[in-house]
Amino acid sequence: MLPKTLIRNISQFAGVRDAAKYVPRRALLYVPASNQKMLDKVPLMQADSVVLELEDGVALTAKADARVRAATALDKLPYHTLACQELGLRVNSVSSGLLEDDIIAVSKAEKLPQAFMIPKVDSPEDLVTIYNIFREHYGDERITNTNTRLVIWIESARALLDMPRILSSTLNLHKQAGFFKLDAVVFGSDDFCADIGATRSSHGTETLFARQKFVTCCKAFQLQAIDSVYIDIKDLDGLRRQSTEGRLWGFTGKQVIHPSQVSIVQEQFLPPKEKIEWAQELVHAYSEHESLGKGAFQFRGQMIDRPLLLQALNIIQLVERVQN
Repeated sequence: MLPKTLIRNISQFAGVRDAAKYVPRRALLYVPASNQKMLDKVPLMQADSVVLELEDGVALTAKADARVRAATALDKLPYHTLACQELGLRVNSVSSGLLEDDIIAVSKAEKLPQAFMIPKVDSPEDLVTIYNIFREHYGDERITNTNTRLVIWIESARALLDMPRILSSTLNLHKQAGFFKLDAVVFGSDDFCADIGATRSSHGTETLFARQKFVTCCKAFQLQAIDSVYIDIKDLDGLRRQSTEGRLWGFTGKQVIHPSQVSIVQEQFLPPKEKIEWAQELVHAYSEHESLGKGAFQFRGQMIDRPLLLQALNIIQLVERVQN
């Protein structure tokens, strides 16, 4: 384990707050909150991020029941003994007109999820609506005095083009109003393809530009980037190929729609041995550099900047979290 003082010093150099609370999200697995049988299995699910689902995975006629079941699950699930790294809750979008009903229901639970997940965020204006709904039904104290993170979805052409403004506005909302801290962003490929009139394929060439622009925007704001779903659950070789591709492009993790996809995705999004060694050596070099009070910091002939050091820190913390 990295010493806390070293984590704090690296975080200060990288200009990042709360780096010690890094949450792995190699695989993000959806569990329909309307399905009690699936909810009962949540404690043993080993996906990094398990998401109680109120949106696409729940039929419109089952929304009310799903809300009640989700609120009950939030209070009954043993957070500290769950097999996952994070228990999230995905509500419906602003555009659906169902968000406030979701929040009214789940705010009755004593516990908050470890991450609130908001789909189809199309503009900074959506964020104002989201914040006002949460504030009205949760109150300022429950919003600001919490470690609950925020994860949002980018799922339309408009949102993709406006990503920098959306991400900046979300981060500023945390700084200025104490709203949940944005930690990760998810690319919703199915809705994106529907929005632009593209046809989904197993090779994913129709979303190549969008995925590369998406991951670039996320990393520009030092946020985790979660890749699209691989739609053919029987094609595990294709899933492995796309997962490896995503990691090499800079994605942090991938959405999964079936438990059989979890182990493959999480294996592919675990950094290779040589990358882990690079991260460990870089952090060690930084520690020595700091102890000597030197100004310029070089590693393997390269000047080290904030993004590289943060990348190394995240790799080390990821490995520590998932291998404990």
